[in-house]
Amino acid sequence: MASLVTDQGIVHYETYGRGKPVLLLHGWLGSWALWRDTIQVIGREYRTYSLDFWGFGESTATTGHLTFAVDNFIELVYQFMEQLGIRRAPLIGHSMGGTVSLGTAIRHPDRVVKVGVVGSPIDGSSLNLLLKASGYRAVARFFFIAPPAVKLFLRGYAYFMANDGRRMSKMIADDFSQVSVNSFFQSIGTLRQTDLRPLLTEVAIPTLGIYGQKDIIVHPNQHKVLAQGVPQARIHFFKNAGHFVMLDEPALFHEAVLDFLRNG
Repeated sequence: MASLVTDQGIVHYETYGRGKPVLLLHGWLGSWALWRDTIQVIGREYRTYSLDFWGFGESTATTGHLTFAVDNFIELVYQFMEQLGIRRAPLIGHSMGGTVSLGTAIRHPDRVVKVGVVGSPIDGSSLNLLLKASGYRAVARFFFIAPPAVKLFLRGYAYFMANDGRRMSKMIADDFSQVSVNSFFQSIGTLRQTDLRPLLTEVAIPTLGIYGQKDIIVHPNQHKVLAQGVPQARIHFFKNAGHFVMLDEPALFHEAVLDFLRNG
């Protein structure tokens, strides 16, 4: 377990392996733990970093002026790389983390050598209705009136999100326990409003898109949106996977990511 201090908060991260650096970014309500298996696999060839966004996992804000917005998470990644002396690296992000990865590649093209997205919304309107509603403060506060009830709901809903419902249920319940009401609604609220389609022409680096046909969180058609906006993108569409492809099809997922990192 390691951490560093940025101008807006403390960033917790885990690292494993040796070699060229690779950054792994989690999605909404998630944490570095999503990548627990992946850092072991990729870490055999690369120095992997899996970090928590402010307001999620073990990362905390130290200033009252911080908003848990997608734009701020982009700056978190930039500051993280600056402080660790990572000049350039591939970014692989899941869901919201993939949107942050693409945003970082667009805003800081000199720092991102390759970018990969997994089940990520290119256009925020592709989120399902429950996630869209969660971006409103009143809805978020309602969820936090009775956290045990919400956790119970998420545990049940998790069985529809991944093939291994039991593992997904435990992971999402653990991660929800570390989320505040502000990080809950501000992050998904800004993700809902994000639309990277007009900016995709600026992505000139090797790009990977991984999506699952059974995704009930982000509409699977986002793989087509990415392919249309970034013609050089490699697209992997898994028919037997949902939103968490790394959990549903781990062997095929890791094979696709490693091939991308090796060959681009």
